Amino acid sequence: FLVKKRETDLPAPFSSGYPKLKASININLYFLHSTMVKSLIESLSIIYKDVHDYMPPGIILAFATAFVGDGKFLKEFRMEFIGSLLMIVCTFSAGKWIGSESMNTAWFAHFLGVIAADYFGGGQHVNPAVTLSMWCLGHATYTEAYVRVGAQMAGGLVAFPLFHMLSDIMEWTPFGGPEFSADDEHAVEAFLSELAATFLLLILIYVLNWEMHFGTYHYWIKQSLTAIGIRALIEIFPTAGPAMNPMLGTSWNVFGVGTTFEFPSDLQHYFVYWVAPSIAAIAASITYVIYAGGKLFGASIPIGPIKRKKDKKE
Repeated sequence: FLVKKRETDLPAPFSSGYPKLKASININLYFLHSTMVKSLIESLSIIYKDVHDYMPPGIILAFATAFVGDGKFLKEFRMEFIGSLLMIVCTFSAGKWIGSESMNTAWFAHFLGVIAADYFGGGQHVNPAVTLSMWCLGHATYTEAYVRVGAQMAGGLVAFPLFHMLSDIMEWTPFGGPEFSADDEHAVEAFLSELAATFLLLILIYVLNWEMHFGTYHYWIKQSLTAIGIRALIEIFPTAGPAMNPMLGTSWNVFGVGTTFEFPSDLQHYFVYWVAPSIAAIAASITYVIYAGGKLFGASIPIGPIKRKKDKKE
């Protein structure tokens, strides 16, 4: 009443003390509002810290790439994210959730996992090295490649802690991941291992997807051969896992190596799991252009093609 009434409308006994009373009420309201705002901000801070403890590092930036280019490649982002989750659960569960006591069962589970991940994931890249190669060969624009890699990293950063939690709940053996132990300052053996394995993986992909056709059952045969090839590369090049996939190397390191739950600070990690596969992707792309023709980074090269073009039928 006192706040709303004008001073001249107050009875005489109250009019002289009105300014002090009004100031006191305003001060109390100010401190009340300040306390409420402070409590609200403190609550938000607590929620943020709790969420942050369970949030993979870099996940917000990874998901933000979905809207690069005004969301033009949002579908590709979604499919790469889902495909990466499927690839990890279908292939890393072999020997852990399935076949932990039998090598033959684990290998067969991995074989089926490679096929299932591709089939249900829609045949996405799920590998930054593959995406880099597709960009080199002109099968993806730079923006599309950027979005795809962001989605792949988001999938990996979510997958490993998610499936580890599921392992704990179900009391299953938790997943492992690619790692290496450097015997020298420059991790030469691990670098060469990832370089060779990724290069051969990409050549396998080119040959089975672009150079061969198996008729009615083409998809099932070429995916089966892909699964066998990947298994063979894992056995032949074990020094750094192998990952043959930068996303797997880094997302596993974030969650599965140590207890820091942050991106690796060791430059050797990026040298082995990103630089080596990137060089392999470019080298494999050059090799394929020399063999089959085409352009590299949008430009022709002076060598090749070795492959003969089929004569056009009259």
